[in-house]
Amino acid sequence: MKHINRRIMQYQVIVLDLDGTLTNSKKEITEPTRQALIDIQKNGKTVVLASGRPINGVAPLAKQLRLQDFGGYMLSFNGARVTRCSDGKIIYKQIPPEMIRPICDIVRSYAEQGVDLITYTDTTIISAIAPNQYTRIESGINRMEIYQPDDFVSYIDFPINKLLVPGPADVLQELMKLLKEKYHGLLNIYLSEPYFLEIMPQNIDKAHSLQKLLNSIGLTADSMICCGDGFNDLSMIEYAGLGVAMENAQPIIKDSADFITRSNDEDGVLHVINLFMR
Repeated sequence: MKHINRRIMQYQVIVLDLDGTLTNSKKEITEPTRQALIDIQKNGKTVVLASGRPINGVAPLAKQLRLQDFGGYMLSFNGARVTRCSDGKIIYKQIPPEMIRPICDIVRSYAEQGVDLITYTDTTIISAIAPNQYTRIESGINRMEIYQPDDFVSYIDFPINKLLVPGPADVLQELMKLLKEKYHGLLNIYLSEPYFLEIMPQNIDKAHSLQKLLNSIGLTADSMICCGDGFNDLSMIEYAGLGVAMENAQPIIKDSADFITRSNDEDGVLHVINLFMR
């Protein structure tokens, strides 16, 4: 664990995962945390929301925090899409279209074991197989309707930022191994939750996207705090000047963090702000 420098001026950027970090168990930002994040933005700090959610699942929280007024950013799809809130400018990479059909065929071969395959428009979740309980969790989190076209591959005639396989944890472990063997070096494939298998463009994760963002605004990782709880937060927590794990974080995240804050149900993000940014 590196030495923690508590100098207020050191940290200019705070990056926040959403589920299990910024939001509590009710998927809400508490008012004390919301107000603290607005206050530090008024004092020149930058707030970045970094989530595996699609853009439609991030934007309402960005609006609550007034990121559009203070030059904040949204990293959606675990960093495959980066949006500047002040003007909506988007920087993103895409999954090569020719890979969609073979991936779909592989995932379909596990259909009887309860998996689905989904992607997104800005407003809708597109299901390739059949919505399962985990697809519906994703729908509820992001407040997005689910649509199941007759031909998933033909329907996807637009650039996509990621594919997601929702399904039982034990099945996803097997499927992840198979997909990694086939697409090693071509796609980034990992679990963001035990029941969510992410399929992303190569060399895209939260840390990679944050590095590009910091370069664009003339800052370095030393000036950045990253807070998270899940597997997909590991890269940014290791990259940050101060990597923070929530008390409710996965064990590997706690082991990799520089600081463990309170849980998401105990205003853990507010605790970080009070200690390191005020």
